[in-house]
Amino acid sequence: MHRMLKPAPLVLALAALLAAACGGSREKGVAVTFNEDAWTPKLEQDIPKDSLGASITRGLYLLRFTPESLPQYATSALRCTSCHQNDGLKKSAAPLTGAQARFPKYMPRSGAVISLADRVNYCFTRSLAGNAIPVGSREMVDILAYLAFISMDVPVGAHIAGTDGLISMKDTLVGDVARGGQLFTERTCVTCHGPEGKGNGPVPALWGEKSYSIGASMAREERAASFIWHNMPQTKPGSLTPQEAFDLASFINSHARPDAPGKEGDWPLGGAPKDVPYNTKGHEAHRPPASLVARANPAGALVPNPPPIAHATAKK
Repeated sequence: MHRMLKPAPLVLALAALLAAACGGSREKGVAVTFNEDAWTPKLEQDIPKDSLGASITRGLYLLRFTPESLPQYATSALRCTSCHQNDGLKKSAAPLTGAQARFPKYMPRSGAVISLADRVNYCFTRSLAGNAIPVGSREMVDILAYLAFISMDVPVGAHIAGTDGLISMKDTLVGDVARGGQLFTERTCVTCHGPEGKGNGPVPALWGEKSYSIGASMAREERAASFIWHNMPQTKPGSLTPQEAFDLASFINSHARPDAPGKEGDWPLGGAPKDVPYNTKGHEAHRPPASLVARANPAGALVPNPPPIAHATAKK
């Protein structure tokens, strides 16, 4: 008789990943047991001193010093940590922890299942208003290595607070541009970001040709208000009321910003959130910015969507 071989741990891990990605769809909210309170993400001092550690370290530094390190891809005045603060670990600022455990995943804006590399490139082309990084490049591999490092011990399908994007607000309000302009000066925003919103060094530009594009999540009023309410001002986060956060978001997003080539193809199946500031299928632009700045390299700003796969219909 032949002795039955036990599957290798890697094979079991890959099988679990495929089952989660292809079978048990997190799109429907499959529950995964995970005690987030008992889990702590790895920190810079935990990076191993070997070849893998060198890749992880470089990935971390690419997040911190994005325009300085990748000027051909990050062409704005923003860096990854402008939104993903504290090296992507801050729960109230679009954390990147557990990212590797959440992809591949279905993204309604794309109307398709996308990879983690695609998601990184959406950040580069939309939030950083730059150009897509070649998927197999050293730069992309290093960024993914860091994301894997801060995802260690997070099971596939687990939910971590804040990782659905920018943390939502309980109240969805309507911002007032005039009040927001006044608050921008009164509540110290102008001290760091400047009267023209241009930022300075690590302080990101809030509008203009060096800011995030109209296709970024932050260009949506509710998303920007959420980030502002949870994190701003940096010297006294949580000091704004929800209405003040919406007023500031409406003021900031009323200004000119870079275009997002291909944005008209977003939400191809419909269902765009009501505050998306541009036209998509079945959706009329919500309070679009004053004007759009043409991109220097429109082709580089495109991330092709994987072909959509129709849901199989079970035969009775």
